[in-house]
Amino acid sequence: MTRLRGGAVAAVVVMTVAVAGCKSEQGKGSAGPGRAQGGGAALAAADSLTVKGRAPKTGYSRARFGAAWADTDSNSCDTRDDILKRDLKDVKFTGGTCKVTYGLLAPDPYSGKDITYRRGRSQVDIDHVVALSDAWQKGAEYWDPGKRIALANDPLNLIAVDASANRGKGDGDTATWLPPNPKYRCTYVAAQVAVKKKYGLWVTAAEKAAMKKVLTGCPGQKLPAGGNPTKAPDRFRAR
Repeated sequence: MTRLRGGAVAAVVVMTVAVAGCKSEQGKGSAGPGRAQGGGAALAAADSLTVKGRAPKTGYSRARFGAAWADTDSNSCDTRDDILKRDLKDVKFTGGTCKVTYGLLAPDPYSGKDITYRRGRSQVDIDHVVALSDAWQKGAEYWDPGKRIALANDPLNLIAVDASANRGKGDGDTATWLPPNPKYRCTYVAAQVAVKKKYGLWVTAAEKAAMKKVLTGCPGQKLPAGGNPTKAPDRFRAR
């Protein structure tokens, strides 16, 4: 899904993660991931996730997670711009310090290539690391709307990426999609594990096996932490 180094607008993971190797790093945004748990914490956390079958997609819509890019952290910038500010370099604004009009994604974590962002004709998406449709099928259907809104806007679950790679991902989980850039896979999977653990989402058996397979290759991988609270302020609504 689209639209995830800056502050978080809604409750979040735009996880702060390094593009190189299998190490996670701290993000620049004040509402981004906090200190990571170290020493193989990602693999241990993956092993702790609850396993269930994928539920039907019946009833899912983007509106179930509130309006896109809601300012849930009340910093007067929408979540998309918060993530662009966090993840892009050489950022330029218009009309203040929120609306990002230009920046460099160098490198893009998913493809490993450098991409120029220009507002209105961008090749950069903000991805939900754990796709909202995937979350819906693995527990979010039963949540209070405030928790769904939080997930959709949590910087821990958001990252700026190449649009074409992101759209190829769709709502895939670890068992069905991994970033084309192999150097980023440990970081990416650790982020998915962190989000699913934080929000209490389950995984399928195939998904858990895929997570453990990737993380076994980087046994020291840290688990990203931080982001926004798991409930959005009451003023936000979802269908």
